[in-house]
Amino acid sequence: MPGRSTHAERRRFLDLNNMMNSAQFIAALAAAVAVSAAVSDAKQGRIPNRLTYPAMLAGLGLQGALHGWRGLLLSAGGGLLFGGLFMLFYLVRAMGAGDVKLAAALGCIIGPAGSWQVMFATAVAGGALAIIVMVVSGRIVETLRNTLWVVAFHAQHGLQTHPVVNLDNPGSVRMPYGLAFAAGTLYWAVSSHLWR
Repeated sequence: MPGRSTHAERRRFLDLNNMMNSAQFIAALAAAVAVSAAVSDAKQGRIPNRLTYPAMLAGLGLQGALHGWRGLLLSAGGGLLFGGLFMLFYLVRAMGAGDVKLAAALGCIIGPAGSWQVMFATAVAGGALAIIVMVVSGRIVETLRNTLWVVAFHAQHGLQTHPVVNLDNPGSVRMPYGLAFAAGTLYWAVSSHLWR
């Protein structure tokens, strides 16, 4: 009869509705993990394994349950992409291991397509946070000088730890980068999924 939905049309509508709900759930999960990490990083100066490892497994399991083997592979790819990029910063002692594991966990939850967007938003938030920390700590000239020094050092020596400007130096100012992850992830979640 005209005007009546067929069973196939209803099924397609339900599948689309479920996909939108799953995308919103994934965005909310990623945001919750990032905000929890930010709170821990701001309070304790670290992002705990008891948050990052279960988040990685949850992302892999969720994507696998929603999309089968393809989802599982994309989830693993997101973790490798996001975590791998931040691993470069860890290798030169510019970032802590908790940040790398958080990046990998977020990548597992959101997959590679979302990882690029969250990475960009996190980098922008990280730059803003660095400026705030630089101004609040009163180390504007020193920070700018160190930044140029680090860039010149890596241009000449590649991926080696800078002899002075690194996380192992007790005199260095540590920035809770979990805050940047939270801001970047929240921006992605709200702009891409939660306001739809």
